Amino acid sequence: MNTLQTLVQRHKAGGNNGIYAVCSAHPLVIEAAFAQALDDNSVLLIEATSNQVDQFGGYTGMTPIDFRHFVLTMAEQFHFPTDKLILGGDHLGPNRWQHLTAAEAMMNADDLIAAYVAAGFKKIHLDCSMSCADDPIPLSDDTVAERAARLGAIAEKTALATFGYSDLVYVIGTEVPVPGGAAETLNTVEVTSPQAAMKTIETHQRAFATANIADCWTRVIGLVVQPGVEFDHTGVIDYCPEKANQLSGVVDSFPHMVFEAHSTDYQTHAAYRQLVQDHFAILKVGPALTFAMREALFNLCEIEAEIIPKAHCSNLRECIEAQMCEAPQHWQKYYHGNESEQRFSRCFSFSDRMRYYWPDSVINQAQTTLFRNLSQVDIPLPLLSQYMPQQFQHLREGLISSDPKALVLDTIRQVLRAYSQACTEKLIAEV
Repeated sequence: MNTLQTLVQRHKAGGNNGIYAVCSAHPLVIEAAFAQALDDNSVLLIEATSNQVDQFGGYTGMTPIDFRHFVLTMAEQFHFPTDKLILGGDHLGPNRWQHLTAAEAMMNADDLIAAYVAAGFKKIHLDCSMSCADDPIPLSDDTVAERAARLGAIAEKTALATFGYSDLVYVIGTEVPVPGGAAETLNTVEVTSPQAAMKTIETHQRAFATANIADCWTRVIGLVVQPGVEFDHTGVIDYCPEKANQLSGVVDSFPHMVFEAHSTDYQTHAAYRQLVQDHFAILKVGPALTFAMREALFNLCEIEAEIIPKAHCSNLRECIEAQMCEAPQHWQKYYHGNESEQRFSRCFSFSDRMRYYWPDSVINQAQTTLFRNLSQVDIPLPLLSQYMPQQFQHLREGLISSDPKALVLDTIRQVLRAYSQACTEKLIAEV
């Protein structure tokens, strides 16, 4: 039984514990996650999505083995024990190739799964819910399950060929809307019905048996459903336990399985605690982390503008805006409205399409200049109080330094602390 299976068993035994998955490839986010997990003395789950990382490089330019090397290198740098590090793959399936026929897309998905498993990713989300170019919309439950089982069989075969055994754990199912936040304004989202959740489980279990991988069914630890949480560009739909009450009980019948909740970004601390209590014990967080990072960096730009001569300023905000306008493919189909509304969304949207642009070398250089400018001066406390009041308080309490990078990391960790407290609260209370 691996670490995640043990975690699930503890939760099923009444531990009220959970785990959060950091879904980001940004170095500052990963560093903040290491720091938080070290402070908590906890396991750290880092996940790459099929958009970020694939066998062709994804939008980060990294293959699965590249991503693993990137994370392990950072783990060594920050003295994080690798036995407490778990790598996961999110929405692994034909997602990236929906414009191709199902046959072509699934061939790519086969290679995607094999690349993730061979690279040492241990938590695999099998998601074949999306329709390809020649598919009906939506797909039937049976088709989704059959394709997921096909990928599961490849994952098992790859693990056996690469490592001589398989200790992979799987997550099945998907959420609605699409991963990464809704592209349109939402007023409500429909909670997955207990009947739909049961059907997803039953069809996948049958498909696993048909694909001759029934023996790994007990390693299916998670079911992705919609518990009624979501965010769009400017709003957040909060978790309402009453609406998910019937759904919550579905996994009681499956001793090896909890729910995995996606799009939990921007929920309240109380909501995270309640989600874990209601068996949504795997919480995914992504855009909220880079959103917090962006807030911190832009606040540092405001401080920079007050104390650094304009000719020497980093112009980070202007640089990002220019790059996003020059290469609009990552946001254009998501941000609508007039020019002013699009500009607002590019900067401030909760869906944070800006995260696709941080790897750009020009933007990286501007960020380096910002850090250099502010590390060479003493940031006046009144300015820190004005633009980063939480970090001002932490500085005054001696918890962090005034180094600009430390201020950004602490801002990111504000998000992570909420997840950490929700996932470990019961255990902390018992100490």
